[in-house]
Amino acid sequence: MSAASGRLDDVITDFSRRLVDVEGVVKTVYVAGSGPAVVLMPEMPGISPDVLRLARWVRDAGLTVYVPSLFGIDGAYPTVEGGREVFRRACVSAEFRAFAGGGTSPVTAWLRGLARQAHAECGGPGVGAIGLCFTGNFALTMALEPAVIAPVVNHPSLPLDDPAGLEISDADARAIRDRITRDGLKVLAYRFDDDRWCTGQRFAAYQALLGDAFDGRVLPGSSANTSPPPFFADVVGSPHSVVTAHLVDEDGHPTLKARDEILAFLTDRLSPFGRSETTSG
Repeated sequence: MSAASGRLDDVITDFSRRLVDVEGVVKTVYVAGSGPAVVLMPEMPGISPDVLRLARWVRDAGLTVYVPSLFGIDGAYPTVEGGREVFRRACVSAEFRAFAGGGTSPVTAWLRGLARQAHAECGGPGVGAIGLCFTGNFALTMALEPAVIAPVVNHPSLPLDDPAGLEISDADARAIRDRITRDGLKVLAYRFDDDRWCTGQRFAAYQALLGDAFDGRVLPGSSANTSPPPFFADVVGSPHSVVTAHLVDEDGHPTLKARDEILAFLTDRLSPFGRSETTSG
């Protein structure tokens, strides 16, 4: 249990814990389900119970979910001080490019390798990718891997110092635009309208890069959960995590509708018989 919040941590007993090697770099990945693969990347500051709740929804939709451990304490609700420390370490890590001018985060190459392995294991037409917060744009960058056909970009927060910036190099941006145009992919994205970490300027930059392939959906900040874990209340400080920490699990709620839209997007594109938009362009 997180002493600061009184919330129960998640012991993650219903996932298999694997050590996945991509070109000599080994990371822990939690895997559950059956069917085509979806790589679900954690939000800052780690694989919280709210991230695992989303992973279970993906699993229960008939998909195999892969959750790589990239930072933080797996299964723990983030405390204010603990979350700040994880955030500080990630910002100076060689794996991430948190600030403008840094280009594409190197960890995305590892994530593309994970997607290749997941596709080989699970089959199907391709792999889905869900990014959250710090990893939000990684879902788009993963589309450099041909196996990734269903990218979902949730409230991307990088680069931290440029609200209109995209965490991607110019060369990778051109390659992704060309790939999405060539293969007719769609990119689904979400943010709250008053999110101070993912602004309207950032969504406008995605629209400028991807055109009609970018489906950016904006929820009213007033719909966000008003009692998120302490890190989100005290450090994030605004509506931000649409389908995790700020989701309200009530029928008909806008955030739950967003979750359902994401699951429908994934199952439609990853089903061998349901790729209507992907194949029609």
